[in-house]
Amino acid sequence: MDVTEFEDLIDRLGEDLSRWPDDQRLPAEELLACSAAAQSLLEEARTLRSALEAPPVRAPAGLADRIAAAAKKLNSDAAEPRTEGETAGS
Repeated sequence: MDVTEFEDLIDRLGEDLSRWPDDQRLPAEELLACSAAAQSLLEEARTLRSALEAPPVRAPAGLADRIAAAAKKLNSDAAEPRTEGETAGS
């Protein structure tokens, strides 16, 4: 087994090698024993799985309303006529 095949198997079978069929798991374990690239791929897959299983990040209450209000204010500020030399912040 080479690293490319190992990566394909991780994508198809997951990062838990104990769930792989023996005829694929045993060569994968041999590859892991001698390949830093394979070890890195497995670690990345485990890290990704852990991140995907983490609880979702929630935005603070009212964030969408504050964003909409700020956008509306920016839009209305941009629509106000300015005298020569005046900027939006003046």
